[in-house]
Amino acid sequence: MFSFLQPIFTALLECIYPPVCGVCGKVGEKWICNKCLHNIQAKAENRRRGYLTASYEDGFFLLSYHRDEIKKMLLSYKFYQSAYLYRTFVKIILKNEKACRFLKKYDIMIPVPIHNDRKRKRGYNQSELIAKEIGKKLDIPVISNCLVKIKNVVPQSTLNKEQRKQNIKGVYQVKKEETIKGKRIVLVDDIFTTGSTLEECSKMLKQAGASKIGIFTIAKD
Repeated sequence: MFSFLQPIFTALLECIYPPVCGVCGKVGEKWICNKCLHNIQAKAENRRRGYLTASYEDGFFLLSYHRDEIKKMLLSYKFYQSAYLYRTFVKIILKNEKACRFLKKYDIMIPVPIHNDRKRKRGYNQSELIAKEIGKKLDIPVISNCLVKIKNVVPQSTLNKEQRKQNIKGVYQVKKEETIKGKRIVLVDDIFTTGSTLEECSKMLKQAGASKIGIFTIAKD
């Protein structure tokens, strides 16, 4: 109803809390300064490869998790209440032509869900914030209530590879199957480590009738 006021509200908010570069912290920049954006673009891996698993068939990893500034940002974003950093990651993605071309091949974007208890505690789903903003900019529908996490298990980041596979089984469920039947879906997540979470999510979506699954992550460990 008052959507026309949003640009005014945003401008006023930025006057009080000016945006900062999510990498170097420079005040007054639109979430990432030109210097940091240039450095990240120059070192972006843009790793795309075809997959022959039974679940997802293609994937794109934008950055390396082993770069100190990327690791620091992702950890802060995910675990230390730095929700504003989603704007920095969105800008990095949108400035990457290869990443945008990859995402545009799909009909629907689905962020990897987190359990409601964890979302209430953190205040946001880090993958959902990024997916929704990218979806608006690239005109790709984002569905956040189709794939849900029904069990609040031990965080994957605390487990080894084999434990991760066991920990994630039976954790996800697909609702409203009619919204994804026959659709090409790209799953959006922050970090690819062993791939267990993305494999399980992809499997559930495929069983529910998705025609093709791709995965997109900010960084690969």
